[in-house]
Amino acid sequence: MTKFSLALLLLLIFTATTLNFTKAHAKVHQPTLTTQNSGTTQGLIAVSPVNSRVVWASGRGGTFVVTRDGGQTWTSGVVPGAESLQFRDVQGVSDRIAYLLSIGNGTDSRIYKTIDGGATWTLQFQNQDPAAFYDCFAFWNSRRGLAHSDSVIDRFPDLRTNDGTNWEDIGDNLPAALPGEASFASSGTCVATQGKDNAWIVTGGVSPSRVLATRDGGDTWSAFNSPLRGSPSAGIFTVAFRDAFHGMIGGGDLDTTAPPFDQTATSKDGGRTWRITTQQPNIGTVFGLSYATEVGKGNGHEDGDDDNDNQSDANQRVVVTGPGGSAWTPNEGDTWFTLPGVTGFWGVAFGSPKTGWLVGTEGRIVRIDFKGNE
Repeated sequence: MTKFSLALLLLLIFTATTLNFTKAHAKVHQPTLTTQNSGTTQGLIAVSPVNSRVVWASGRGGTFVVTRDGGQTWTSGVVPGAESLQFRDVQGVSDRIAYLLSIGNGTDSRIYKTIDGGATWTLQFQNQDPAAFYDCFAFWNSRRGLAHSDSVIDRFPDLRTNDGTNWEDIGDNLPAALPGEASFASSGTCVATQGKDNAWIVTGGVSPSRVLATRDGGDTWSAFNSPLRGSPSAGIFTVAFRDAFHGMIGGGDLDTTAPPFDQTATSKDGGRTWRITTQQPNIGTVFGLSYATEVGKGNGHEDGDDDNDNQSDANQRVVVTGPGGSAWTPNEGDTWFTLPGVTGFWGVAFGSPKTGWLVGTEGRIVRIDFKGNE
């Protein structure tokens, strides 16, 4: 091949690649970001939309906030007796029913429930083990859910409710914990539920970081190693599944001197194996992530009894967030786009395929709307 022919071939390859890249990105439009007034300056950590109108969020100082009009107005409150607690997780069921989980050693780890829109709260569970530390919870529907704790010796003292009122210890059902294995209460998303009985718990604190999975509502579990770094300061922080097989995990390392690390990975087989995604923008450790999907169908709401195993492959849009920044992908991690200026947000969740919320420091809330990305 002559030098001219080689140069021409390289030019054609470059042109085709550029055209394909331009074509692939031409249909992508950045979402609209709208700042909303939460009514509090307390840091917000977790968010749980019921739909595109009703959304609950929670955070420091025993604080919760709720909107019933898509975020145009928010009402904030503090749970009596919980003023010093951090609500690291919240589960909205309706505009009147919600659960809150506070973190901390011993009796600081609690679960509360309201059935009157936050006017009053009932204490359902208060931890009595000084070594336990509950990080997160998730629900299949309004009555069935799981709560996850760091390990105590070699056991996870996890909880389950089947009636929305009473919580039982199911720690003996889970795999033995590795020495020092724990989870991160970064956004209330270290456990995820899907369908009738599927759930995943993600861990860190040791190497390897792991994904624990159940297919029968928590009766039996399997443990799978992940490719994300695990150490006393590192692990998987967040997990979500769009159906019974396809999911994403996010995490990183809290050590500011740590060498570079992978942030996200995806699974196509229900969490058994994981593949590191394309490197996303440099936002640091991922505290929370969410698929842009319709709420319901097994995610803590009254209509959640469908396994929902056959969602469209088009449903691959994911938003990730952490203190260092936020980003989104239209194709489950193959390409990434930064959300400009969105830093200091810990949690993200969607009420519909196009509308979600990010919550963060000083009571900040941003509504995110995707339009024209079909």
